[in-house]
Amino acid sequence: MEQQVAASEKLLPKSYRSNSPEEIRLLAIAENFQRQYSHLCPDRKQLLLCPVNECGVKKFVSTSLRPTPTIHCELFDWQGCASFVADFLSLVPLDPPVEPPKVLSSPTSVLQSQRATCFEYATLLCSLLLGEDYDAYCVSGYAVKEMCLLDQSMQQCPLLDPEVKAVQDVTPEQKDQDDKYSVKLQLQLKSRFLAEQEKKKQEAEAALLVKQKQQEEKDRQLADPLRGLRVHCWVLVLSGCRDVQENVFVDPLTGISYPTNSDNFLGIESVWNNLNYFVNMQDCSNGCADMMFDLDDLKTWEPVLFGASSKKQLIQEVLKRKEAKMMGKGNLVQEGGPNVLEMPRSWVSYIAISTEALKNRWPGGKKVIRYKQAQLERFATSKRLYGVVTRLIKYKDRGCTEVATVKEWYQGRSDFLEEKEVDNINKITTERFRHGRKRHLLFLRVKSLTVGTEVEMHFSGARVDDLVRRVLSPKELIELFEGRSDFLHYRHVYFKKHIQLLSENSHMEEVPILKVVERFHRNGSKPANEDVAERVFLIPEKLIELNYHLTEDRLIPSKISFIKPLGSEKRNAQEISLDMISTFQMDLSAKPFTAVTLHKMLVELMEVEEKVTHHVMWSVKEMRDVVTLREKETKEMKLWSRAAALVHSRKQKKENGELKNILQKYLSEEIDKDQDVKKEGLNPYFDIETEEKIKIIQEQYMKDIAEVEKTQEGLKMKLHELRKHRERDQQQHCNEIRSQV
Repeated sequence: MEQQVAASEKLLPKSYRSNSPEEIRLLAIAENFQRQYSHLCPDRKQLLLCPVNECGVKKFVSTSLRPTPTIHCELFDWQGCASFVADFLSLVPLDPPVEPPKVLSSPTSVLQSQRATCFEYATLLCSLLLGEDYDAYCVSGYAVKEMCLLDQSMQQCPLLDPEVKAVQDVTPEQKDQDDKYSVKLQLQLKSRFLAEQEKKKQEAEAALLVKQKQQEEKDRQLADPLRGLRVHCWVLVLSGCRDVQENVFVDPLTGISYPTNSDNFLGIESVWNNLNYFVNMQDCSNGCADMMFDLDDLKTWEPVLFGASSKKQLIQEVLKRKEAKMMGKGNLVQEGGPNVLEMPRSWVSYIAISTEALKNRWPGGKKVIRYKQAQLERFATSKRLYGVVTRLIKYKDRGCTEVATVKEWYQGRSDFLEEKEVDNINKITTERFRHGRKRHLLFLRVKSLTVGTEVEMHFSGARVDDLVRRVLSPKELIELFEGRSDFLHYRHVYFKKHIQLLSENSHMEEVPILKVVERFHRNGSKPANEDVAERVFLIPEKLIELNYHLTEDRLIPSKISFIKPLGSEKRNAQEISLDMISTFQMDLSAKPFTAVTLHKMLVELMEVEEKVTHHVMWSVKEMRDVVTLREKETKEMKLWSRAAALVHSRKQKKENGELKNILQKYLSEEIDKDQDVKKEGLNPYFDIETEEKIKIIQEQYMKDIAEVEKTQEGLKMKLHELRKHRERDQQQHCNEIRSQV
């Protein structure tokens, strides 16, 4: 084993196995500084100045930092760097926990082993931040037990969103419509006494929660006998570079940033970067809350290399040189000051991070983090079963024994699934899809009820019928529309009996309709007395009701109710009598409807009722088909890689051909489908409105084709005339030259 280690060390660069003369001189200065520090501050711990590296060679800690710019856009800011370091490495706790480590491996070795102490975490993160032009420093100090041991079991998971209210059956559109005709009270009558009692109750509950948190904090402090003695290393990012507005601490173990006055950090011994090493001379009895981070102040920070240039000084020198060069005084600029020992060049090789390391950043392909009543699991690309990228499990109890909800995020699935949440308490399964799926489905929620199942679906605006949301329960169906030409935006269907959506014989079951309510937006091209606001079909009672929009300065709308004839078809319909029609016109000056007009309205409404009935039957069938299809897709799921998607897109481009052929083929297929559906007696999408849309598309397409052909002919004519004109000019020019000769 020792021979293998020796052989591996020989493969490392020479700078890993030996020290240069500058490094030897720096080590002597550091040892002298350590002796003076121990003599002047005997009560403080030894500084981490010259630990040994993986080859057993003493190295000054500042030379272990290698500023490394990266080519990956994910690592261009401090958040991306901190997230990568926290995900890529696994923690090796300090032993003992109250002393700094004696070995500090290089960042290159840490990237290979993916195991590191908190000091090696901070060294790698600080090297990446320095390479991205941040004013970053490694900090050696003291922190709470949970931070030192990477224990996040008392913290809330950042992915846990606040509890979202369940989607109510009554939609905002329905509420607005219900409240439209009601008298709104200007003054809300409330009891001041009850309001004060409620406020006192809320204040008492808040005070009780604060007291409980304080008690938990005290218990946690008492439970840790080493509080204030546990050594930890993190990163300090000073303001002034890369738009950093305030000084922040970044914990490399979690990648989370904290303010410099955070209670998690209990004290600082020293900080260092690739230019110098600074010892803290401030009182840390109150943690880091009152500390100042002006490293040029010799009263609060003692440097190891006195007079060495800091990052701010280097920036100022560069700006002075640029200014002098612009003023034409470049030759007069002289570098003054005594010669001081500058920090030697880092002995660490270039820190190379591959694209594969970014994709499979978690050690072993998986990382599990335990939070308060939650567990977060993240998977690498090679370990993603069924395309799962992240899984969040929420538990009911503190002991994490009973699962409440499971939420999963997916990537690259053939069924376009992006998120899935299973609520075991309320028995709800929620799925979210990305755009591009069949039927334009974006959201699917299945809820198990005591009787039957409730299914909710959301769609994109690309559907032909402009449907955006549909909710089907055992007793009712709700549909919401947006942007329809007939201004329909809401449809509510009531059933006579419970509908079993997921039963074995559900496809054979009929849909008995009790009542259909449709609501329309205001059509500005019609008067309010002629613009229908609500249309109600009472199927068993053979009754149709129309409610019109309100006119200005009116509280009651106009209404018409029809009683259908006994014959279900318009050919067998009986003659209309006045007893079958009830009208109410709010505007007395308006012309009343004639018998012929009312007869036409009734015939049209009967046709519309038949279409609505077919549409409801098809809507229920579509809901059943989607749920069945989801079960089949889950079993036959495939993962799409980037290469497969590229090959698929190229094949599609070759097969599709020109745009003209595609449109013609598509339109012909859709028209054939429409005719087939009409023959079967079901007309889900392609109603009169859809036929008009197809005709408009065809006409517009033919116009565009004709315009393109006309433009091409015009260009050809212009090109021919231009050639003739150029030939004439050239011939004339030649004649002039000949005459001159």
